[in-house]
Amino acid sequence: MRFLTWLLTYAAGIAIAALLLDGIWFEGPAHGNAELQEKWLPLLGVALILGLVSTFVEPIIKLISLPFIILTLGLLLLVINAAMLLLTAKLAGAFDLGFHVDGFWNALVGSVVITVIGWGVRIALPDAD
Repeated sequence: MRFLTWLLTYAAGIAIAALLLDGIWFEGPAHGNAELQEKWLPLLGVALILGLVSTFVEPIIKLISLPFIILTLGLLLLVINAAMLLLTAKLAGAFDLGFHVDGFWNALVGSVVITVIGWGVRIALPDAD
């Protein structure tokens, strides 16, 4: 159950970021029932990739850059999150999922949106403990 919640949280964040930002999008139809039918599986695939990148790659990058994170008072974490979203887009392209992020600034705002959505879902759902 925890995995499903984790996956759907990332999927919701990515979907909302793609909805709000012109620089983040999925290939395919843009409106209607066809959009839902064609994009739900790539959305879950991208959410899985982002979750795996956040679980395995991001902690290593944060550990290596810890002195700079402290020096910038944590602002470097925004850059790291944007880089992880760009990496996710590259990996999604390698798996032909049709997910695109245009540039650093879209990745930065998109990573903030995904983080806020994830935070909101974690607040709204009760703890399993």
